[in-house]
Amino acid sequence: MLLLDASVWVAAGISANSSHESAAALAHGGASVAALDLTIYEVVNAVARGYRQPDQAQRIARAILRTCGEDLVRVDRELGEEIAKVVSEHGLSAYDAAYVAAARRNGWQLVSLDVRDLVSKGLALTPDAADYP
Repeated sequence: MLLLDASVWVAAGISANSSHESAAALAHGGASVAALDLTIYEVVNAVARGYRQPDQAQRIARAILRTCGEDLVRVDRELGEEIAKVVSEHGLSAYDAAYVAAARRNGWQLVSLDVRDLVSKGLALTPDAADYP
């Protein structure tokens, strides 16, 4: 299972994004994927406000819900505690730490375009490097 962070979902839904093809292949190409509930907030914020495409933000949010189904992770007490540990261990934002903690907890591979904070620290793979059937 691949846990896609918001950066991957945004790239998958925005054709002008330089990582669109590899991200879309993961998000919509039949790989088993999961997301966090906070992914929807991040994606809608980035696409509606940053790209100024509110309709596309809604389409991507629907795609996340449809694609992930039961594999949409909500933060519970245990995951919240793990997030705090990951923040402390790696100096990440709580958002990035949530992805790392959820991937660890479930034995999933985290996929992100956040090279500086996640990929460079060995906490995630880029869409091009993700291993999926």
